[in-house]
Amino acid sequence: MKRIVFATNNAHKLEEVRAILGQSIELITLREAGITEDIPEEEPTIESNALAKARYVYEKCGCDCFADDTGLEVDALGGAPGVHSARYATDGHDFGANRVKLLRELEGVASREARFRTVVALIEQGHETTFEGVVEGTITTEEIGEGGFGYDCLFTPEGYTQTFAELAPEEKNAISHRGRAVAKLAAHLLGK
Repeated sequence: MKRIVFATNNAHKLEEVRAILGQSIELITLREAGITEDIPEEEPTIESNALAKARYVYEKCGCDCFADDTGLEVDALGGAPGVHSARYATDGHDFGANRVKLLRELEGVASREARFRTVVALIEQGHETTFEGVVEGTITTEEIGEGGFGYDCLFTPEGYTQTFAELAPEEKNAISHRGRAVAKLAAHLLGK
């Protein structure tokens, strides 16, 4: 079985990615790899942030690894919050405050098109590869749904009437930005 370090300790991400990768790949968390410090996220783009995180882990443990970065891009806000999605309202990961800020900035805005974009950066034996997943949709005018995390209760994917927070985890994984990027990663890792 292939072992690979996933540059996260986020339980939601681990659950999503494990569900997609299945039993053929053993995911090692940052803690399990002996990395306990926060990885810097200071790059200007989602792709460069994912690559920087993967490089950091590879330099620390010298093993195959991957990292992801995700952003919510709202057209009416010029692509914001984008790479700053996790720290949109504060320096921490306060998604409640982030959602309040996003809804406030979109008050009275009719055009609410947006997309979630995820980039997964893989380093295998020193070779770097990236995989991108995008899902288009719209931002709601209020929080709807109890499931998911982050901005899920504000995002209705194209072709659906429910937000990500209302969808069953397996349904969300099948169409989500992270799901799409990780499916490409899985195909690469499993040689499909």
